[in-house]
Amino acid sequence: MPESPTSVSLESPSQRPWVHSLLLGIGLCAFNLLLYKFLPRTLLNNLGNWGYLGAFLVTAIANASVVVPVPYYPLIARLGQAFEPWGIVVAAAAGSALGEMVAFWVGRTGRGVVENKPFYRWLQQELKHPWRSSIVLFLLSAPPNPAFDVAGLLAGALGLSPWTFFFIVFFARIIRMGIVVFEMPIILYWVGLS
Repeated sequence: MPESPTSVSLESPSQRPWVHSLLLGIGLCAFNLLLYKFLPRTLLNNLGNWGYLGAFLVTAIANASVVVPVPYYPLIARLGQAFEPWGIVVAAAAGSALGEMVAFWVGRTGRGVVENKPFYRWLQQELKHPWRSSIVLFLLSAPPNPAFDVAGLLAGALGLSPWTFFFIVFFARIIRMGIVVFEMPIILYWVGLS
């Protein structure tokens, strides 16, 4: 008598991991846009007293939380409207790079760094090459990317120089914060939330 297949995969193509990541990314973008629109003015006024230091501290604290996304883009966009935008971009990028150093140092200790998944294996292979590691870190750090925490952990675990890591992330985050400060208000205007 033939065996009946008991381990049939019921996973449909729409349940693949990349679909979940894409939906999570779209949801986080929508949440950030709504948060930007409804951000309490009192919070902005209180943080406005801190100015560039406020942008630095908010991004440092938000990026120091490894793996847990903290929505700080709306606040940075509002500060970019209240202060000189390029000063906010640089302060936020510096705070963001400093916050990412937490994942780097956790990786340096080597605890719980590598999982056996294709992305982790590919990233680990790329970070072993000096010139490719810089390019990969820059490209993963510039856009909003929750996978960057893994890159920070692996960069620390593989012994990348802390200064190299910091400056790569800093220059990539200038691009990210520039998009947040200069483009987020325009996007909100186009979708009618401004």
